[in-house]
Amino acid sequence: MTPERLLATIRPFPRLTLNHKPTPLHPLPRLTAQLGGPQIWLKRDDELGPGGGGNKGRPLEFLLGEAVAQQKRRVVTFGGLQSNHARMTAAACAGLGLPAHLFFFEKRPSALQGNLLLDQLFGAKLHFIPFGGGGDATMTLETTIRLVRLVSWLLAGPGAYFMPVGGHTAVGCLGYVEAAVEIQQQIHQLGLDSEKVIIVLPVGTGVTLAGLWAGFWLLGSPIRVLGIDVGKLWRTFPASIARLATEVCGLLGQPHTFAPADVPMIEKTYAGVGYAKLRSEAVAAIQLLAQVEGVVLDPVYSGKAFAGLLDLVGNGRFPGDTHLIFLHTGGLPGLWPYAAPITRDA
Repeated sequence: MTPERLLATIRPFPRLTLNHKPTPLHPLPRLTAQLGGPQIWLKRDDELGPGGGGNKGRPLEFLLGEAVAQQKRRVVTFGGLQSNHARMTAAACAGLGLPAHLFFFEKRPSALQGNLLLDQLFGAKLHFIPFGGGGDATMTLETTIRLVRLVSWLLAGPGAYFMPVGGHTAVGCLGYVEAAVEIQQQIHQLGLDSEKVIIVLPVGTGVTLAGLWAGFWLLGSPIRVLGIDVGKLWRTFPASIARLATEVCGLLGQPHTFAPADVPMIEKTYAGVGYAKLRSEAVAAIQLLAQVEGVVLDPVYSGKAFAGLLDLVGNGRFPGDTHLIFLHTGGLPGLWPYAAPITRDA
């Protein structure tokens, strides 16, 4: 499918304008020279959207566009305590005048920091419900979504637009199907060989990975994606990502079945002991990129994934002529709750 045809296929879906696009794609020359391996680039999706920025700005254009088109009276979503998705949802809803209800299946912390502080500042209603089944690898992502939908209906009431964790729907994926076109065009403008390009990104709920994977397939592009799992969150996670990529292709009238075994993701290896649990390797990666290139990563998502990229480069996983594009998903506000371990010995 041509880029023009793919964009035309996406165009009829309701959407809002929340982002300034395209986001920059630029090289990291000092880091590349220091590592002595493939050329490393940075795709700056940390510059997207409202409320501190991040990759969730792309899905939210379509998800909240659908909510407005359906005349919903409030928006409900959920995530971890330092969820970038929850923060950006709260910010966008504030700008739309839509009440936002955010569910966190953990105890309320003694102090609201980072993304939680911004959630409250944006006027969202925060619900803290200690719960041992979601996001700890004992349930599938789909089961968790069904359970939260029920709980949120009971507490927030009817008439709400329910948005699964991370915007995990085919509609949410449209943002990164569209981003595949943007990235392909930038790669062409830079004169890079698409067959030698690999996009590396953190994976929490799989929306960004599924959207890009489906998008490049729809374009017939040789550009590859490689997701790095940051949380050990869900049982049978690859099956959820394959299903989502399959659904978004069907939504666009281009049926294709993606297999769980083909999901381009490294699962669990770089996640440490679990979601939002800081790894020493992630701290080192955050410090390195900040001190060599002046770019800040976050400890929950991008820091872990970038640590994985550094390990893969160090182990010779990629040929020297590869162009590695790291997709920066944002999350700067989530840095503050981890200030002590990150600044130690920096």
